[in-house]
Amino acid sequence: AIFWTLRRRRSLKTVPGLDSLPPLRDVIARHNLRAERKLGQNFILDRNITDKIARASEGRNDLVIVEIGPGPGGLTRSLLRTDAKRVIAVEYDLRAVDALQDLAAAAEGRLEIIHADALDADIGALAPGEKKAIIANLPYNIATPLLIGWLKMIRKNPQVLAFMSLMFQREVADRLTAAPGGKDYGRLSVIAQWLCVTRRLFDVPPSVFVPPPKVTSSIVHFAPRPQDAAWPSFERVEEVTAAAFGQRRKMIRSSMKGYMPAVKKIGIDETLRAEQLSVDRFIDIARESWS
Repeated sequence: AIFWTLRRRRSLKTVPGLDSLPPLRDVIARHNLRAERKLGQNFILDRNITDKIARASEGRNDLVIVEIGPGPGGLTRSLLRTDAKRVIAVEYDLRAVDALQDLAAAAEGRLEIIHADALDADIGALAPGEKKAIIANLPYNIATPLLIGWLKMIRKNPQVLAFMSLMFQREVADRLTAAPGGKDYGRLSVIAQWLCVTRRLFDVPPSVFVPPPKVTSSIVHFAPRPQDAAWPSFERVEEVTAAAFGQRRKMIRSSMKGYMPAVKKIGIDETLRAEQLSVDRFIDIARESWS
């Protein structure tokens, strides 16, 4: 196991143009790129951590990596050291867009920088006809809305992304990977696990960020599942889970009154609570309610 870990750590390649760039702290100072709380910015300057995140794409030289919110480019540098075909960085902060120009020049055509709000950007339309993955240290204040948008995109076209490896606050990661029966299991758990195999890769302590957040973070990996033609729409699953978890302490015969014909048809115990239903049961209820 030790040999495997060391071998993986050596796997990111050396790129002379990147290695000659100034340290990230110098880039931040030169471009006055202090982290803005309103933008949810917390920069990772530790290359050991950014390399560890970037390794999620190793061995996939057919991929175009989409990065959201690259900031001064710490993770971007690591992504460019992988064997990915190229990197598309979507950045809202014009200071960061300017700061990334030297990195783009050093990348020799493997880095494209797009100035856009990630909430409005059509990720599916980037690099048409090429395989894509999203790897990102997401701004905490928009991480969940971004994820929901990408899950909707996957529901429409499961081939649009090979995978996502995304940074969240650990409490959000707990919900994304939670099994039925616990307090962390909820709407986000059901929707994410319906469409993807979710897996926590590792935690990231506050100390590696600038500025350090007050919470521990986690990297969660999403691998899109093969889809069933009988699956309900994304909106129907949203409606069913909203009803169920909106009153999660109640039995489903109370919290899901409008869906009881489907519940009875499927044969689900009416005295259960929402957190006790599996992902498949929620999908069955959504499907039967509109059949």
